[in-house]
Amino acid sequence: MGDYITYINIALSAITLIFVIILTIKNKQANGDKSQYNGKDELLKKLDALSERVDNLNRDTDSRHSTLRTEVTNGITNNISRLGDSLRDQQEKQLNNLTVQLKKIEEEFGKIRSDTLEMLEKMQKENAQSIEKVRFENKSNLDEVQQKISQSKTETSEILNKIQTSNNEAMEKLRADNQKSLDKINDTVNEKLQKTLNDRISQSFETVNKRLTEVYQGLGEMKQVAEGVTDLKKVLSNVKTRGIMGEIQLGSILSEILSPEQFAEQITIDPKGTKRVDFAVKLPGSSPEQHIWLPIDSKFPAEAYQNLLAAYDSGNVEEIGKKRAALKTEIKSFAKSISEKYISPPYTTDFAIMFLPFEGLYAEIINLGLVEPLQREYKINITGPSTMAAMLNSLQMGFRTLEIQQKSSEVWKILEQAKKEFASFEKILGDIRKKLSSVDNQLETLIGTRTRMINRSLREVRLTTEEESTLRIEADSDYSENDE
Repeated sequence: MGDYITYINIALSAITLIFVIILTIKNKQANGDKSQYNGKDELLKKLDALSERVDNLNRDTDSRHSTLRTEVTNGITNNISRLGDSLRDQQEKQLNNLTVQLKKIEEEFGKIRSDTLEMLEKMQKENAQSIEKVRFENKSNLDEVQQKISQSKTETSEILNKIQTSNNEAMEKLRADNQKSLDKINDTVNEKLQKTLNDRISQSFETVNKRLTEVYQGLGEMKQVAEGVTDLKKVLSNVKTRGIMGEIQLGSILSEILSPEQFAEQITIDPKGTKRVDFAVKLPGSSPEQHIWLPIDSKFPAEAYQNLLAAYDSGNVEEIGKKRAALKTEIKSFAKSISEKYISPPYTTDFAIMFLPFEGLYAEIINLGLVEPLQREYKINITGPSTMAAMLNSLQMGFRTLEIQQKSSEVWKILEQAKKEFASFEKILGDIRKKLSSVDNQLETLIGTRTRMINRSLREVRLTTEEESTLRIEADSDYSENDE
């Protein structure tokens, strides 16, 4: 029984919902066309959903009727007639009401559907008309555009033909002018090229002749150089000659830097000995009357050095090592000999100098690392041509300093005399200045007087001819000279 009441309530709710939908549809129909168009689709969707829901309710109602009927029949046997009549009456009333409402809804649906169909047809017609109108306008516009394009093509073709014709004529004229110009240029260029070529060929022959002459001269000079090298080789092959060459070079360096009284050649520096050193530089001693000697001996291990150069040219590392060792041994023997022969204090310094005549040989000794060992073991300093000159320059500066110290008293005397002479000179300059001032005043007076006289003479000039004016000026000049 409770389920039946629930069913009735559901049915009543559905009916109420239907009435609300109908009222909503009517209210929306009262709105404008634009809102009506927008709401119709939504309304149709809601109506379809409502119809489906009503169908579901009908099916549910049928199923519930059969169930309730069975339950009522089985559960209430005594009151079936009375309740059945009552239920049938209520059911018939409700069914009648539902039938009436459904008919109304169907009528409303039909009306709405017809209105909707009419509006859709109307809209389709309007859209078709609009599309047809747009299609017609587009077609007419396309026809006009095609006509204009065709006309433009024709005009463009005519213009291009004219331009092409004009260009062809201009190009033909330009080609003819260019051909004429090219012919003229070609003739001129050929003429100038021929002339230039002839000139260049002549100059080239002259240059070649000069170069050949220079080559011949160079070959002659090379021949002379080769002969000189051969002679030099012969000279260097002699041990005594090699020593003399080093002595000559050392003597030349000493002569250029020191004065003759500052060094001596082939001198016995030890009074008790007989050995003569190649050169010795005189150094000041403890007093002006005393002096000591700096021994300088020239050495040239030509054979060992040439063997080392040959080993360098061959590139044999082992051979180079052997030749370097041989050169090192020979240089040490030279240093030992100089130390034993020429170092003899107090007559000499406690060191001596070994002069090597070639920079390459000196550089090789430096690379062998012999400078410090020779100074430490034998008190021998090794020099080459450039370092010898530097050492002598430093000695020269020492000599000059010592000379200045020794002659400082003379310098003071000279300064005193210069002071007196300068005082006399200042007095003489004062007198000369006074005389010059007097002469300047006299010149100023003389120039002012002469200028005034000339100006006065010019103001008195009345002659018109140039000759008379010249005579007048000369007369005035003579007058002024007599006045002076």
